Amino acid sequence: GLRLGVSLCAPHQCTCGTLVTAVGTHGLSCRRNKGRIARHGSMNDIVHRACVRAGVAAVKEPSGLMRADGKRPDGCTLIPWRSGKCLAWDVTAPDTLAPSYLPETGASAGAAADLAARRKAEKYAGIMQTHLFVPFALESMGPLNTEAHSLVVELGSRLAAVSGDLRETTFLYQRLSVANQRYNAVAIRGCMVQDDGSR
Repeated sequence: GLRLGVSLCAPHQCTCGTLVTAVGTHGLSCRRNKGRIARHGSMNDIVHRACVRAGVAAVKEPSGLMRADGKRPDGCTLIPWRSGKCLAWDVTAPDTLAPSYLPETGASAGAAADLAARRKAEKYAGIMQTHLFVPFALESMGPLNTEAHSLVVELGSRLAAVSGDLRETTFLYQRLSVANQRYNAVAIRGCMVQDDGSR
């Protein structure tokens, strides 16, 4: 529906006070939408499970790796990934269609992912001294940032070496894509008004 530009709902007001148009895309960027946390968790799980399946021990939200403000990355390997450094990553899911990103995403595919990745890299600049940090940004319409693409390809290669299946990279992209589409639907549905007037 989003790709075809069809009406997904009747225009109404979201609980956050914003007018939701018939296209229904507000749910993808609404701060009050319950699907945002679930999307983030699902994407992080996919990266974490891929590391573990590839034979690289990893943990989510490592307790000993924090920024100055107490926030920590979404995951970290427990053994060196490359050049004697462990891999750390942080997932974000910017909305391609958010009004704040439209000037960039309307001109260049993946612009929101690249911008979100740059912001993540700035936030975690401190841990780049000791870790290989990868900002993992997956837009609501599918594009990944450059570093995330490279990580998926490398994870796929490592998975293929373990399983013997050369399609592992394709499967990893598919898992990310299916999860992204699922949570797009959850986000849009979360801002719709039901027939009985409830949300």
